[in-house]
Amino acid sequence: MASRHLAIDIGASSGRAIVGELDEQGRLRLTEVHRFENGLLRRNGHLCWDIDALWESVLHGLTAAHEQGLTPTTVGIDTWGVDFVLLDAQDRRLGDAVGYRDARTQGVREELERTGALTFQEHYARTGIQYQPFNTAYQLCALKREHLEQLAAAHAFLMVPDYLNFLLCGEKANEYTNASTTALVGATSRDWDRELLGRLGLPADIFLPVRMPGCSLGHLRPDVARRVGFDAEVVLPATHDTGSAFLAVPTRDDHAAFLSSGTWSLLGTELAAPVTTPSSAAANFTNEGGYQARYRYLKNIMGLWMIQCVRHESARPDGTLPSWGELVSAAEFAHRQGFRALVDAEDTRFLSPRSMVAEVRAACSDAGQPVPATTGEVACVVYDSLAADYARTVHQMEGLTDTSFTSVNIVGGGSANAYLNQATANACNLPVYAGPTEGTALGNLIVQMIHAGELEDLASARAAIASSFDIKEVLPHE
Repeated sequence: MASRHLAIDIGASSGRAIVGELDEQGRLRLTEVHRFENGLLRRNGHLCWDIDALWESVLHGLTAAHEQGLTPTTVGIDTWGVDFVLLDAQDRRLGDAVGYRDARTQGVREELERTGALTFQEHYARTGIQYQPFNTAYQLCALKREHLEQLAAAHAFLMVPDYLNFLLCGEKANEYTNASTTALVGATSRDWDRELLGRLGLPADIFLPVRMPGCSLGHLRPDVARRVGFDAEVVLPATHDTGSAFLAVPTRDDHAAFLSSGTWSLLGTELAAPVTTPSSAAANFTNEGGYQARYRYLKNIMGLWMIQCVRHESARPDGTLPSWGELVSAAEFAHRQGFRALVDAEDTRFLSPRSMVAEVRAACSDAGQPVPATTGEVACVVYDSLAADYARTVHQMEGLTDTSFTSVNIVGGGSANAYLNQATANACNLPVYAGPTEGTALGNLIVQMIHAGELEDLASARAAIASSFDIKEVLPHE
């Protein structure tokens, strides 16, 4: 048996610690050793991440691996993108880790354009990053407006996984795939755009040299090693979870569409060069950094966040929530009964509504469509709308990249949803290959294994994934 490796994979709603290893036949074996909740809390008037709780969960994951006899030789952390912390000269955090669903960035793009500081077209041409109201560039402008003293005192800018890595090993570094989500990294230079930082009035010296996934940051700090009971090397995976998820897609050819299906749906493909044309900007596709300096050309779609909210709003009188299987069955029943309605899953009205159920109903009413009455009908609208958006996105992407896609390859938790998979195959009129569900953790782990010399390269890693996990084929039908 080869060495063991630990992926700490933290999403916007939950996190997990998963140990990976290769068996004697070269198959990947995964063992989940710890799982924990994550979410936004309201602090000081903003929606914030509990970074201290996340750090404790990272430590619990390392400890659990050791206590279960699965001590890893390397560890890698991935999280969502966009969000960050600032450190002062003594490496203390400045302010809260405000989350991307917070409203502080409202109007920032419009203000930049009104004052002539930066148009979105200029911004996109430089970075290739799609417009999202929560882009890090806009968050930093909002922070400058509200707490200029924090930026003035800052000595280091770290994305969330960068900061957790710093706590692990003491090394401060900005990893490329996550840094690219800031809309502050040049699309072709793959480095901080110093002119752009100047135009936004941001201090350039707080941004550290960009490091590529696959490199080592050193070993656990002595105090961390003592607490968890062992030492390990800290390796940079693609620290942006979508970057890791895309690595785990066992593609059959070079014309595959990739879909990372979780809280967000990230639908795109891998490219050797960015696409920063005006038509790409108008379609709001993004060029995020990928492993080995490739590009994840994709679109952010609201994703399973919508159904997560519906589930929490559907609590029974005793407080229990319907299972995911119950929601899928209810959606299937509504579909068989002939209920049909669609909403725009990319509409920002679904980003952080007071009630997702009410917002879906309002969107259907606004569009003159049937208004869902039951939870099953609401779930049917969400799933069918996601599938329709996937099909629209694939069609747009074919035109923008001059590619005819042969399949949609789904990884992540959403790949286990048979109803959504079939709806996606039907809407796209393409075969869907679903799985593995732990795509992000797998992508994290294979970078560690390539670093350790246990896998030769990405092609061999994807081949190992294809032979190790059950990938379901779903064909389109009426």
